[in-house]
Amino acid sequence: MGCREYCDYNLLNFVTFVDLDYLQISYFMEIVHDFLVNLDGFIGGHPWFVILLLGTGIFFTIYLKFPQFRYFRHAIRVVKGKFDKKEDVGDASHFQALTTALSGTVGTGNIAGVALAIHLGGPAALFWMLITAMFGMTTKFVEVTISHKYRDILPDGSISGGPMYYMKKRLNIKTRNGKIIRIGTWLGAFFAVATILSSFGTGSLPQINSISTSMFRTFSIDEKITGAILAVLLGLVIIGGIKRIAKVTSTLVPAMALIYFIGAMIVIGTNYENIIPSMISVFSDAFTGTAAVGGFLGASFAFAVNRGVNRGLFSNEAGQGSAPIAHSAARAHEPVSEGMVAILEPFIDTIIICFLTGLVLLSSGVWNEKIENQFQQTDMVFLEGIYDETNPEHRKELSDYLQNIEDPNLHSGSIRIEDGVITGNVTLMVARSIAEDVRIYQNAELYTGNVLIKEGRLQDELGEYTTRGRSLMHSAPLTTEAFTRSVMGDFGKYIVSIGLLLFAFSTAISWSYYGGRAVTYLFGTRYVIFYRLIYVVAFFFAAFTDTTIVWAVSYITIAIMTIPNLIGILILSPEIKSTIKKYWVDFRKEWPGVKLPE
Repeated sequence: MGCREYCDYNLLNFVTFVDLDYLQISYFMEIVHDFLVNLDGFIGGHPWFVILLLGTGIFFTIYLKFPQFRYFRHAIRVVKGKFDKKEDVGDASHFQALTTALSGTVGTGNIAGVALAIHLGGPAALFWMLITAMFGMTTKFVEVTISHKYRDILPDGSISGGPMYYMKKRLNIKTRNGKIIRIGTWLGAFFAVATILSSFGTGSLPQINSISTSMFRTFSIDEKITGAILAVLLGLVIIGGIKRIAKVTSTLVPAMALIYFIGAMIVIGTNYENIIPSMISVFSDAFTGTAAVGGFLGASFAFAVNRGVNRGLFSNEAGQGSAPIAHSAARAHEPVSEGMVAILEPFIDTIIICFLTGLVLLSSGVWNEKIENQFQQTDMVFLEGIYDETNPEHRKELSDYLQNIEDPNLHSGSIRIEDGVITGNVTLMVARSIAEDVRIYQNAELYTGNVLIKEGRLQDELGEYTTRGRSLMHSAPLTTEAFTRSVMGDFGKYIVSIGLLLFAFSTAISWSYYGGRAVTYLFGTRYVIFYRLIYVVAFFFAAFTDTTIVWAVSYITIAIMTIPNLIGILILSPEIKSTIKKYWVDFRKEWPGVKLPE
């Protein structure tokens, strides 16, 4: 089925849904989820997106002679303010710009995103997250440099910048007869719209969803209460603009990183005997994919690369064009020094924090272990027939299904439930694993009766059924479980909850600024307040929206924001190179006694 036919099919389902006499919310959410996942497959989940993203990083790494390594030490000195000048223009220091950008990247991607990547692609996916980060260091350097160069100073004296500004100023085409083709203007507008959408898909929705899920699982706090409290706090912070945001994030980021680092090291240290095997699995599976082991049904090389790159981008946002918006506010008299600062972001975010999370998941052994949990309905698929994961043929068939290689034989029709136990010739898959010890409840009581299954999905329009059992887990709950597998015991889950709270909340703060700058670019500063109100309200409602829907939204918004930015920096590569060259010429004159990078 092509993309157009798929969209028409889902539109028909939506119209049918509207015409019904009662609200089939659960069914509608399944339609939305399937549509988003399929759309992501055509955009961010497609091999061409991986090639474009990694290819851009590889190109600039070679074109600029490996700046992520050559300029790394210099970048640290710039962050420390060693080359600052009193006359530098901007709203934040280098360090504040770095922490603001980091607060936008260090979030659920580091806790929930890594867990999801390993859940989908196995240890091999972690390797490709690290590779994405290494080349992403160069991509960040490039996109921040060119965006800072073309930032705007607004009438009120504040700074507004980002890829949309360099697109508008440098990508329009002038023909021989003097006519201007405003490709850059339209591309900048598209990027700004994508930024607004991504502020919800990346910055707001998945952040509060992961927080509320973790708080409910750890402290049994209702998701609506968590959403309401944090929505109020979010509103109080973002109303103050970039100066208040920079002040908050420069305190939050170091604190949250320290808390999480200590907790992760305790888990890894407790499971020290698994450190070397875990490291070996990350690198040995990198070019072969991960074979079936435990409840994990295997992942091919291509699938592991795709999910690792996709989750790596979600974590450090290299190439997405978000960080340049934060860095544009930095006090600097030229753009390259701020690009230097950006080199550090993927290193801190992915190579340090994400790798720590990956080692926690692998060394603790939870990534391929079936764990007692309450199933999310969008994770549940009923297959026709009885599958045995110890049977090699069955494992191969299920693995092909999970990697979209082969269509499954989905069950449709009524099935009988006796005292909560499924009877009949069906297999329930949950979170990409065969579920065990399954029990279905109705109003907290073991259910006896019939349930309707349509194309593998439980038809539960009124939300009256609850399903529990043992299956693989993913996202934040998986990392939470991993942190309990240490000397900390159940206390470990508090580390994840607190870390996730700080990580995700700071990400939401930063993305509100990104979206606000995009609104400023499109409509002017007076409309930013309306955007912020909508942002806070959406933040609240996302607290109790199904996790899988939220992640599906984030996949798509990342891709539609990244594509125009990558195209833009590739077109401007000669100018970027000459700008960097001029920086070093000027630097030698201003700081003659400072040793330059090789």
